[in-house]
Amino acid sequence: MKVTIVGCSGSFPGPDSPASCYLVEADGFKLLLDLGNGSLGALQRHISPYDVDAICLSHLHADHCLDLCSYHVVRTYGPGAPYPTLPVYAPADAPARLSAAYGMPDEPGLETAFEFVPLAPGSFEIGPFTLTAGLVNHPVEAYGFRVTGGGRCVAYSGDTGESSELVKLATGADLLLCEASFVEGPDLPADLHLTGRQAARHAAEAGVGRLVLTHLVPWNDQATVLEEAMGGGFDGPIELARSGAVYDLA
Repeated sequence: MKVTIVGCSGSFPGPDSPASCYLVEADGFKLLLDLGNGSLGALQRHISPYDVDAICLSHLHADHCLDLCSYHVVRTYGPGAPYPTLPVYAPADAPARLSAAYGMPDEPGLETAFEFVPLAPGSFEIGPFTLTAGLVNHPVEAYGFRVTGGGRCVAYSGDTGESSELVKLATGADLLLCEASFVEGPDLPADLHLTGRQAARHAAEAGVGRLVLTHLVPWNDQATVLEEAMGGGFDGPIELARSGAVYDLA
């Protein structure tokens, strides 16, 4: 299994990275976890946009899903069109929400390019992967993911506040991609995002092999995010996500 960080900026694209998007590959199958704003461009540094086999959207905030609108153009009007419809696993209202964002009432909805499959908690097969989705703590319907294949496992928090479900999804994972949107301070809102220290505590409780801090909000001092995570009780490797970084879990 190979994991490529396409985008890791939180809430909006930053100067060094688009918003959330992660490419997971095994046996030639290419799965995207999220396709946030700006990520479709960066994805093309790694693979052709016509080589994606499936997409999972953790939730429907723009920084995790909005480039699906641009991707509809790619798959509808590209030189090899029509392309086969692409499976997109997402919260149930994704077709209506994303079609509204696309904003082309004289065209059919995005279902002409994508086959939307409603997400629910539980496990299912996608190509060579077993994917487990679990509801995490965020103001909208939001999922964390556990992806296993070839004896390896990557867990992805999506957006979440402190979450026992995230610990379950990440238990024993080789790699945890965990959001760290907040720096510590008074009166942080509950059930919204994690600090670096909280991310590390989740990683320690789950017993993961490596922690990569992601969903890094551009206005934060990322050195502070990393320093706080180092004090969170996780004794494995911790690093900040970087657009273009590759993790070979084989």
